[in-house]
Amino acid sequence: MKTRYEHMNASSAMENLTLATNHSECYLVDTAYRRRPFLFFYLAIIITAIPSNVFSLYVSWQHIRQKNELGVYLFNLALSDLTFTIGLSLWLDFLWKGVWAHGGHVCVLSVYFLFTNFYISDALLCCIAVDRYLAVVHPLKYTFWRKVGTAAAVSGAVWVLVVCFNATTITWEDSYYENNKFSMCFDIFLPLSENLVRANVARFILGFIVPILLVVFSTWGICEAVKSNQATEEQERKQISKLLTVALFCLFFCFGPIHVMMLLRILVNDCRKVAWFLYPYKISIAISSLNCLADPLLYCFITRTGKTNVNQVVLFFQVKKRTKDEDLV
Repeated sequence: MKTRYEHMNASSAMENLTLATNHSECYLVDTAYRRRPFLFFYLAIIITAIPSNVFSLYVSWQHIRQKNELGVYLFNLALSDLTFTIGLSLWLDFLWKGVWAHGGHVCVLSVYFLFTNFYISDALLCCIAVDRYLAVVHPLKYTFWRKVGTAAAVSGAVWVLVVCFNATTITWEDSYYENNKFSMCFDIFLPLSENLVRANVARFILGFIVPILLVVFSTWGICEAVKSNQATEEQERKQISKLLTVALFCLFFCFGPIHVMMLLRILVNDCRKVAWFLYPYKISIAISSLNCLADPLLYCFITRTGKTNVNQVVLFFQVKKRTKDEDLV
C-alpha cells in the first residue's frame, strides 16, 4: 500500500514537473534584435501622437463651442487616444529590457488602457458614422440624436460600457506572469483560460464585426442619399467621403489584424507550437496603435473647423518667424 502511495506521489510530482517545464516554454523572452524595431516604432508614435491629440482636443472643443455634436465624439476620441499614448510609454522600457519591471498591477492597468482605447475608438467611430448618416439621410428627423447633450450622454454611456466590459474580461492571470528569473506582461501564451476564450470571441463580434457592419451600413446609406440629392455641394460630398474613409480605414486596417489574431489564438492551444504566432501578434498590436495617429491627423483635421485651426497655427508660426528674421536684420 505504501509503495503504491509513493508511486502515486512520484507520478504526480513528475506530471507537475512536466507541466512546469511545458509552461516555461510559453513565456518567450524575445531577442533584442527583434524588439528594437517595435521600440523605435512606438517611440515615434508617442512623439507624434501626444501633441497631435492635445491639438485635437482643442479642435474638437471648437466644434463643441459651435454646438456641433460631432465635436463631442471627436473630443472623447482624442481623450481616449491621449490616455492610451501616455500609457504606451511603459512599453518602451519593456521593449528595451525584454522583461516587465513595473509589477503586476501596472501591467494589468496598461493592458486595461490598451483594450479601453480599442473599444472606445471603435464605438465612437460608429457613433460618428451613424451621426453623419442621420444628418445626411434623415436631416429633418431624429434631430434629438444630433444634439450636443445627446452626444455627451452617448459618449458617457460608451465609456461606462467599455470600462465595465474590460473589468469583467481582463484578469491578472491572463495578463501577467512572474517567476524567479523574469516577469512578463501581456506576451503570455499559456493555453487560454475559458474566460479569455469567451472574451476573445466577444471582442471579435462586438468590437470588430458589429462596428464594421454599422459603418458599412451608414456609408452605403449616405452614398445613396448623396447620389440622389443633387443639392448636396461638392465640397460637402468630399468631406463626408473623407470622414467615412477614415472610419473604415481605422476599423479595417487598425483593428482588423489584432481581432483576427485574437480569433486565431483560440485555435492554437499548445504553447510549444505558438512561437510562430508571437511575432505576427506583436505586429498586429503595433498596427492597432496607429489608431491614435489616424484619429487626430485624419479625422479632426479634415473637418472645416480643424482645417481653420491648423491654418491659424501655421500662420502664427509664419508671422513669428518673419518677425524674428526682421529683428535679426
